[in-house]
Amino acid sequence: MKISRIAKAIVSGLAAGAAATVTAAQDSVITTGEGVTIALAVLGAWGITWAVPNRPDQTRSLPHDL
Repeated sequence: MKISRIAKAIVSGLAAGAAATVTAAQDSVITTGEGVTIALAVLGAWGITWAVPNRPDQTRSLPHDL
């Protein structure tokens, strides 16, 4: 399966943002500091996911040196 780097980054950002939001909303109030933490979690996940390359496709055969 081939997944683009953008799709990976979007999904990871949504997951990190959702996790941070659920944690911040435990007391039914999201403060400014918690909002900043949510934003940083999303941005951090996007940046890290974008920076890590996808694994090379193992199903394709590579040319061999002769």
